[in-house]
Amino acid sequence: MHCPLVVLGGGPGGYAAAFLAADLGMPVTLVEREDRLGGTCLLRGCIPSKALLHVGRVIAESREMEEWGVEFPRPVIDIGRLRARKDKVISTLTGGLAQLARRRGVEVVHGQAMFTGSGSMVVAPGASGGEPRSITFDHCILASGSRPAKIAAFSLPTPRVMDSTTALDLAEMPESLLVIGGGYIGLEMGTVYAELGAKVTVVELTDTLLPGADRDLVKPLAKRLESIFHRIRLGTKVVKLEDLGTAIAVEFESPQGVERETFSRVLVAVGRRPNSDGLGLENTGVAIDRKGFVEVDGQQRTSDPKILAIGDVCGEPMLAHRASHQGKVAVEAIHGGPALFAPRAIPAVVFTDPEVAWAGLTENEATAQGRAVEISRYPWAASGRAQSIGRTDGMTKVLVDPETEAVLGVGIVGAGAGELIAEGALAIEMGCSARDLAETIHPHPTLGETVAFSAENYFGTATEIFRPRS
Repeated sequence: MHCPLVVLGGGPGGYAAAFLAADLGMPVTLVEREDRLGGTCLLRGCIPSKALLHVGRVIAESREMEEWGVEFPRPVIDIGRLRARKDKVISTLTGGLAQLARRRGVEVVHGQAMFTGSGSMVVAPGASGGEPRSITFDHCILASGSRPAKIAAFSLPTPRVMDSTTALDLAEMPESLLVIGGGYIGLEMGTVYAELGAKVTVVELTDTLLPGADRDLVKPLAKRLESIFHRIRLGTKVVKLEDLGTAIAVEFESPQGVERETFSRVLVAVGRRPNSDGLGLENTGVAIDRKGFVEVDGQQRTSDPKILAIGDVCGEPMLAHRASHQGKVAVEAIHGGPALFAPRAIPAVVFTDPEVAWAGLTENEATAQGRAVEISRYPWAASGRAQSIGRTDGMTKVLVDPETEAVLGVGIVGAGAGELIAEGALAIEMGCSARDLAETIHPHPTLGETVAFSAENYFGTATEIFRPRS
């Protein structure tokens, strides 16, 4: 069969591309190896993890209400029902995607694809069976995503050693859990398990959690995690894992020496790697860099004129919203539009408690680039809304160009930071100045006010903060 446009991968980038192509009147076939659309994000990533984090937040709030004189009994957790509710969320969304594909006239083919040439592929049948299908195409948008990175020494043949995918299955609630990796995946899943009752230890090779993230934003998070995690071990290397049958023995190496400890389960969360292998890309003209990422230009075109690539498979940051936007750019480029993926800011969110979010330039990046910036910080302790909900651990931070007063970056840590960062991303994308933010009337009392107040503080005029004139 011949398809003018094939989209390989049914995740957020892939289905966004396929749906836009159909909306523009282009015949499109969507090839997905799973039996449902949604990709890693929906099936075993963003959505199920956030559903479980919501449960953890409710448990935490019930505990925190004691400060207000309201006490709840200790929660009784039915893991089976919790798992079923999480799966229902996934089923509802995947069912919606399937319906949208049908209504748009997108042909969905399930199975594992393999490129046989620059303009051809073979799709092996999926779980439902059938015969292999040979497909030729004019253009293909590669949206094959990524998978959890594996370390050979930690890949023991036991369900007690988990990756981010199996951790979301909630097969059981372990008495103790070691999370290897202090990045966003490890901290999010560690938070889930800690709130559900596991004794969680996090080990990170570097000397800080969320390596690479803004230190101002990480500090409030680290302080709170210290209260819900059993232990946080920084500057520590995991040397060896040993399956004892009923537990996993772990050997640590740190400046203090070598230690050994046992855990009911271990979660290995050391990053992700692109799904660029096993697809037959060597049969095409697609170039792949040394990290395994497919090389693309500003229109998502690869070095093969028939193939474009989007999302995790073509570089960092590996974020669903980046993939979705790249998918639309790729389709518009094929359609003949003046499309270009050149955002000023791609917001990032760590859905821990408190959440950490940032967009645009960070202080770390400004320092590394030797770039002059003015930084304004607004502590949520000065926010009436934060005080009223008992979440004064937050902060809003704005980076401003000292010459033009343009907003270069926004960082937020606190409850709901992921919802608030959109304003910062819009401000950067629109080229707003700090005065634009300060003079935009925000509703009171809200946490969103802190974005404006942080900008006001840049000028030394924030109402709730007194900053003596120099």
